[in-house]
Amino acid sequence: MIKKEFCAENFTRVPEAIELGADRIELCDRLDVGGITPSIEVIEETVAYARQRGVEVVVMIRPRGGSFIYSEAEKEHMKKEARQAIDLKADGIVFGCLTEDGDIDKPIVSELIRIADFKQTVFHMAFDAIPEEKQLESLNWLIEQGCTRILTRGAASGSALENKAAIIDLIEKSEGQIEILPGGGLTHENLEQTRVEIPANQFHGTKIVPLPGF
Repeated sequence: MIKKEFCAENFTRVPEAIELGADRIELCDRLDVGGITPSIEVIEETVAYARQRGVEVVVMIRPRGGSFIYSEAEKEHMKKEARQAIDLKADGIVFGCLTEDGDIDKPIVSELIRIADFKQTVFHMAFDAIPEEKQLESLNWLIEQGCTRILTRGAASGSALENKAAIIDLIEKSEGQIEILPGGGLTHENLEQTRVEIPANQFHGTKIVPLPGF
């Protein structure tokens, strides 16, 4: 069995997505800018609805669109939002913070993992912006920190299927010590092909289940 993670912009399509087979919800706002932190009210509504149906909810922690390099004020805001999401019984948090040099911003990322307090932690597609020569070190550091999974499309652009070689390489290098979640251009229509070509047990997308109008 595979796990289908539906990327939800607010609560609106969550009931339909769960009805159509979504196993986990990545909850965010403003998908037009790549996703930011949803409101407290949306987190509460989504977690309450999903929990009754045995579906997990992980919450995006991101103060704005644009780069993954954040000011000290933005980092403090992210920590506050992470605490709120955990207090609201989310199953985990999703984040990605980098330095000017393209490394993981270790102080804030380690603090967000600590705030999650053994709940799921997901380093999102900011990973794909890390220079290739630094990705193995970054992978190993996230493993050492106890990060649950990495969401990746395998490169800074293109789809997961187009970048399948890079994703497969990441899966092999992870040696089962951290989950690898392919996303990017994946839909309910190409999911079966993706399952054959990428040896993962979970997949992510806004179209991962056949929602009407998507």
